Amino acid sequence: MPSLEYLDKIPIERVSGLSGARGKALAEARIRSVRDLLFHFPRRYIDRSRIEPVAQLPVGEEVTVIAEVLSVSTRRPRARLTMTEARLTDGTGTIKAVWFNQSFRARQLTVGAEVALSGKVERFRGTTQMKSPDVDVLSSSSTEGLKTGRVVPIHPNAAKVGSGWIRRGIWNALKRARPIEDPVPAEIVSRRKLASRNDAFNSIHFPDSMKDVAIARRRLIFDEFFRLETALALNKRLREENQVGIVHAGPRELSERFVSGLPYTLTEAQRRAIEEVVGDMATSYPMQRLIQGEVGSGKTVVAVAALLVAVEGGYQTAVMAPTEVLAVQHFLGISDLFDQANMTPPDTGPDASLGMDSLFGEAPLEPTVRMALLTGSQAMTNFDSGAGRPEILEMLAQGEIDIIVGTHALIQETVEFASLGMAVIDEQHRFGAEQRNVLRQKGDAETTPDLLIMTATPIPRTLSMTLYGDLEETIIDELPPGRSPIQTRAVGRDQEDRVWELVTEAVSRGRQAFVVCPLVEDSEKIEAASAESEFRRLSGLLPELAFGLIHGQMPPRDKDAVMHAFRRGELDVLVATTVIEVGIDIPNATVMVIEDADRFGLSQLHQLRGRVGRGVHPGVCILLADPTTPDGERRIEAMVRTNDGFELAQEDLEIRGQGTVFAASQSGRSDLRLANIVSDRDSLIAARDDAFALVDTDPGLGSHPDLLAEIVMFFGDDEEGKTEWLFIS
Repeated sequence: MPSLEYLDKIPIERVSGLSGARGKALAEARIRSVRDLLFHFPRRYIDRSRIEPVAQLPVGEEVTVIAEVLSVSTRRPRARLTMTEARLTDGTGTIKAVWFNQSFRARQLTVGAEVALSGKVERFRGTTQMKSPDVDVLSSSSTEGLKTGRVVPIHPNAAKVGSGWIRRGIWNALKRARPIEDPVPAEIVSRRKLASRNDAFNSIHFPDSMKDVAIARRRLIFDEFFRLETALALNKRLREENQVGIVHAGPRELSERFVSGLPYTLTEAQRRAIEEVVGDMATSYPMQRLIQGEVGSGKTVVAVAALLVAVEGGYQTAVMAPTEVLAVQHFLGISDLFDQANMTPPDTGPDASLGMDSLFGEAPLEPTVRMALLTGSQAMTNFDSGAGRPEILEMLAQGEIDIIVGTHALIQETVEFASLGMAVIDEQHRFGAEQRNVLRQKGDAETTPDLLIMTATPIPRTLSMTLYGDLEETIIDELPPGRSPIQTRAVGRDQEDRVWELVTEAVSRGRQAFVVCPLVEDSEKIEAASAESEFRRLSGLLPELAFGLIHGQMPPRDKDAVMHAFRRGELDVLVATTVIEVGIDIPNATVMVIEDADRFGLSQLHQLRGRVGRGVHPGVCILLADPTTPDGERRIEAMVRTNDGFELAQEDLEIRGQGTVFAASQSGRSDLRLANIVSDRDSLIAARDDAFALVDTDPGLGSHPDLLAEIVMFFGDDEEGKTEWLFIS
């Protein structure tokens, strides 16, 4: 009884009908083994019981017919136009198919081939015909067709190998491979009322009915989720067993002093989050926790409280952000939090505080917490105005810096820590697993630093269970009191004048505004607002206002200068791209105008909206757009309907589809070929429950070696022999 692991070792060239050039072409298309071939699932099915006879085709309707090719010809009625015609029959009558400028059809359709045509039926000069119908070649001759009962599977073409050859190859492979081994515990299969894996593979490719397809899909979808969730459970268990963590179990005086010194009371959700994080830090295994919450819910305060627990124990900490703008914002934001909590000496004076002013004045007195910023182009501290990159690297290596904030620059070889005890990674989805691990490996060789992952983008539960299923999760589900909900309005271009009147009115009351554009500069291919052209246009349209411009292509020093001027209130309106999407905190900004808003994703729109209304004044978000697609309209409607980030995240997932999400995630999740985390939610939850329960009772899967081998095959080494994410932290 062959396993998938065994079938993965049989090269595609050994399958009857797929040797030679076809096998090489399939291998180039990443179908290299029998296992790969069996996972090349049909893209659709044709139910023969619902096929219309040619003699009874309804004119004017879209139908599918199965017929045999009688003749094919191509001619050129005039310059730059070719016309390919085919005559076909199903025994009840004949039909003509016509294609324009698709001369390849003459090569695709050989006389005697059985094909499925899908298109609109017409009558032309007494003849039944279809213009430019879709074509699926079912077999190269009518005598070679696979007798699949009433349902014909349509497999996708791969490279230059047609679906007919692939289907026959799968037929031949299944004859040799069955019965296929099933490593999923029989108790789970029985309790979940699943088909056997052997039957599922046969029915997914060659079903007798569409009911068989549904039964097969249910089993194979469960398998995909079960493999993934078992891998995540193993990852979590092995990390806890094999890595030595740092026990941060001190008195927490520094952290509590910080929290109690803030000029406001934390929400219950924030306090609960701190206890969850600090509780993890006190254990003997390395923490790996995801913290997420609504825009403005106070994630940074929670993270800082946790960092201070590590600092009090004598350890260094790091905060890594994906962009310089966000890293600088974190440095300034944490500095401001320390100021608010009175964690600087009382006689330092305003120009020597830990806030923005300290970056441009004389060096302050020694602060309670020594902090530094290190990015690709910037280096500064909160306690030594003369320190540059060399000095910061030296102080970091000597243990003289408690918290360092930076970008990818923190994982360079030149960066060394004396005693890294905790790392916070913001916007984790923008970093790969390897980058995350490099940062953690900068800790002591015998211990693994704690890791806290923050995301400003709420994640739907199903997505969290697949992308971050091996992490503990903390959700801050409460906003600080006093924050007014941001009003969101959708405005068409024909009402644009009202938008700029609103901006002018807000500035007249002492407030500030953002204008966000999808492009940096004008494009000949894309009709959308660009930041540079809007900066020029609005500066002329509203000369009484002071405008600033910021986008990702500007030098870091220029970006910082603009942001500094905006923070100080020297600019009324900041025209920007999504470089200000996360982390930017300007309490005086109350208006957010997003131009061509239908071109942004929902998560981006929600994050941009969260940049205003962060102070005592309510905020308003204007979506300036004339949507041209159903998805664009749906995004705009959702933004106006709700301020709930988790609801919008779910909506965004449904609009974008999981393929788009997983394409930007770690590679192991590509195992989900049939499963959909939106529509197959119940299967995901069931598979996760079973997987984690199994690993709890059999931590290393020692009693299930076949299942372990299959998981390693799917999620272990990549083509270059590198472990992507399984069994590492």
